[in-house]
Amino acid sequence: MKETPLSNCERRFLLRAIEERKRLDGRQSYDYRNVRISFGADYGCCIVELGRTRVLGQVSCELVSPKLNRATEGILFFNLELSPMAAPAFEPGRQSDLLVKLNRLLERCLRNSKCIDTESLCVVAGVKVWQIRVDLHLLNHDGNIIDAASIAAIVALCHFRRPDVSVQGEEVILYTPEERDPVPLSIHHMPICVSFAFFQQGTYLLVDPSEREERVMDGLLVIAMNKHREICTIQSSGGIMLLKDQVLRCSKITGVKVAEITELIQKALENDQKVRKEGGKFGFAESIPNQKITAFKMERAPVNTNDVEEQAEEIITKADPPSDVFAKPILRMPGTAQIGEGIENSWGDLEESEREEEEEGNSDDATTPEGQKMETEEINIVSKTKKDDDTIELSDSEEEEVVILEPEEREKKTRTHTSTKQENSSSKKAFNKKRKKKRATH
Repeated sequence: MKETPLSNCERRFLLRAIEERKRLDGRQSYDYRNVRISFGADYGCCIVELGRTRVLGQVSCELVSPKLNRATEGILFFNLELSPMAAPAFEPGRQSDLLVKLNRLLERCLRNSKCIDTESLCVVAGVKVWQIRVDLHLLNHDGNIIDAASIAAIVALCHFRRPDVSVQGEEVILYTPEERDPVPLSIHHMPICVSFAFFQQGTYLLVDPSEREERVMDGLLVIAMNKHREICTIQSSGGIMLLKDQVLRCSKITGVKVAEITELIQKALENDQKVRKEGGKFGFAESIPNQKITAFKMERAPVNTNDVEEQAEEIITKADPPSDVFAKPILRMPGTAQIGEGIENSWGDLEESEREEEEEGNSDDATTPEGQKMETEEINIVSKTKKDDDTIELSDSEEEEVVILEPEEREKKTRTHTSTKQENSSSKKAFNKKRKKKRATH
């Protein structure tokens, strides 16, 4: 077996819960899981569910020659199979130590306890006897396999019917169920196994351990008992030392649990026999609850649609009006907004390029008043020059003064324009004085 190991956290959690008298499935320390029994269409076929542990039991029979040392006794054979379908840890086609131990325990519990009258299985002494074979298949593993297997085995044997036979001379005649009714087995008592798990060297005790609890337990005690409180077999494993008081306490608990399970088995057998006699439906398909198969099936119900509008208007009038909810915009940055109180909007975060453009725009706005001041100064200078000399004509260079340039360049240009104007005005005055002198001389 290749079991998935438990982590240290899971192991500590389970042990801590057991110390606090708590279990993962909500049971108490001495509580047994629910047992459910369902029968197949044929006799001797059943499924036993112990919690989520499921075991299928099938009984078959065959006429064979008896053993030499027991010529007047029939043969009982038990076989338990652990397939990977039940749990990934089980390997197919290989007998593990757990499987060998379970098979031996079943044989001691059922065959060695003489629960079935093997002498009634004899047809012809030393010639023909019935061989009863009990096959058990583990369908799902959730702990405590031996208890579920023992219940499934004894239920299948109680439910089984062998064909009737007759002996005429040396000839053995086998009758079909249509010719003669099958014959049930002669069962003296019903031994049932109850398992006890011990933790921390016998300090804590749990009844019917689950699969995870079995992984962390220190020892296991299995007691097979019938409803008459007769111990059929007892087995201890795990290497722990148990006191006499602990064993006696476990035997008392076993007596109570076995009485409850035996009563449940008898009721299940009586109900199945009653259904078969009445001709009702029986088998695994009928035993499964309907809600699992027809989970999405709805029964048809008549619906009156005549007064739908009136009923809808009444419901609307009686209902409370919806409350007005106004979303408050949350301003993240200038020019952006977000409706509601949610995650921060990424649109509010401007990119670097947008920030640079915004900064350049602010700088241009700051420089515009300085440019306006320079333009007003230039206009004042031009007006002064006009007053000084009315005959001076402005050149085309005055149009350049209207062009808006950078602040530094504007200051240089305004200075150059003013100096050139002053030079032109002084040269023109000197030229006019010379012309007047020449005219006076002529």
